[in-house]
Amino acid sequence: MTSTDGKFVPSGELRLWTERFGDPKAPAVLLIMGTSAPGSGWPDELVEELVDGGNQVIRFDHRDTGRSTCVDFDKHPYTPADMATDALAVLNGHGIATAHIAGASLGGAIAQWLAVHHPQRVTTLTAIMAGPMGHDVGPAWTRALAGQSPDPDDLPPPSPRFLQHLFQRAGMEQSTREEYVTANLETWRVLNGDVLPFDESAARRFVEDAYDASSDPTAATNHDRAGKAMTADRLAPLSSIKAPTLIIHGTEDPLRPLPHGQALAEQIPHARMETIPGMGHAFFSPGLPRRIGKTILEHTSAGRSLMTD
Repeated sequence: MTSTDGKFVPSGELRLWTERFGDPKAPAVLLIMGTSAPGSGWPDELVEELVDGGNQVIRFDHRDTGRSTCVDFDKHPYTPADMATDALAVLNGHGIATAHIAGASLGGAIAQWLAVHHPQRVTTLTAIMAGPMGHDVGPAWTRALAGQSPDPDDLPPPSPRFLQHLFQRAGMEQSTREEYVTANLETWRVLNGDVLPFDESAARRFVEDAYDASSDPTAATNHDRAGKAMTADRLAPLSSIKAPTLIIHGTEDPLRPLPHGQALAEQIPHARMETIPGMGHAFFSPGLPRRIGKTILEHTSAGRSLMTD
């Protein structure tokens, strides 16, 4: 798929790589990727569904991923709020006042942040594989890693298989391109889950492209550090969100099990939830990107109707 407009836009001192597809005069959909993933994590098939449905679509590389600026996190730490500011800079760089916002995983939390703190920029909101932006997953992870039973009053931790993979990955070398690709490909295999088939070739292309595009592939791990910052802005009530909201979540998500998506839907009074049987925490299954693209398209089309009624 050929982008109609690929360019860098400024966000403060950073340069963010962006790609725009479709008619620049059409309604805009901004896609916000998750932790440690560049914009190409949004599959071309998903983008095509949205463009064919009459939208322009913009995806971009977060700071510390792809062709965007890499940051010295120790000297210049940042938070999800800063990453949300980057998303606004992308809209500004393309001259877009308001857009349909769709985010996956950490991108879903960033999308929530925008809907809460900059509601005038958000036409509709779609959060995929995400939980409430103000929920701290740290305690559940700590209990799980210590072999303790989950807290029944908290959202569930990742699956045992995913936690076991983290232990195994910690011992995997990633000093060469081949080692990096092998380690990350296995992570995506585990995140895909065991129900839907895993599109290994698509995942491999993504991992290889992400490595080749970045000046420092290890910088993407800074997103994990940023995501741990539970700042006051993340604790703002989601009940204030007015944009039509869709929550998409898989039944087999090993990183954020289904109750995370359900909790998010419950905190946004008007939210609609779409549960996808067998889906894990990834887009790498044949046919899945187009299915999600069509679901987002239906939501954005309905959202436009509500805004004009």
